[in-house]
Amino acid sequence: MEETSHPLLRSYGRIKSRPIKPRQAALLDSLLPQIRPPEGAFDPRALRPGASEAWLEIGFGGGEHMASQAARRPDVLILGCEPFLNGVASALRHVDEQRLENVRIHDGDARELMGRMPDASLTRVFILFPDPWPKARHHKRRIVQPEIVAELTRLLVPGGRLRFATDVSNYADWALERFLASPELEWTAQRADDWRRPPADHITTRYEEKRLGDCEPVFLDFVRL
Repeated sequence: MEETSHPLLRSYGRIKSRPIKPRQAALLDSLLPQIRPPEGAFDPRALRPGASEAWLEIGFGGGEHMASQAARRPDVLILGCEPFLNGVASALRHVDEQRLENVRIHDGDARELMGRMPDASLTRVFILFPDPWPKARHHKRRIVQPEIVAELTRLLVPGGRLRFATDVSNYADWALERFLASPELEWTAQRADDWRRPPADHITTRYEEKRLGDCEPVFLDFVRL
């Protein structure tokens, strides 16, 4: 990612809402510093020696999906990004309770973190139910932009996979158009059920079950050519 002197437009809203519970607050002080990625340039595959792959989840919400995937695949290093402090605190609880040793958490903007990782260092990327920024004048704040798509293709290994999910119909169309514009990504869908039904390895979260959008969840899977 090219360096710029202009600050990045925020692709997320609030960074904190309700008060954080004492136990979770304690984990922010004790556990988070231990599992943050290092400062400066780093290779995610080196964060857990012996890991078969490195995955990235952008905007993990409360961390349910990230933690469940990590529990399923202890051989994979999963790197999660989330600027919302309450979500980070919730994710730390999952990591602590499940004793997950293969999770690393960046409590900030994913774009900053991606710029510090080398080419072809990720095998999977998840962007699940990101902030839709529904007003047209705010669409420029959506995380899925041409420059982010280019950055993701840079980070994915050939054959690596990217999953985007949303329950906002306008955002599904927006994202699909921008992903398909990349010559380095191929949409894997062969039939309508491929985007209408959750993929076999998807983990449904409480947030998803709330159905806050205007359509049933849409799942868009791509492979890096």
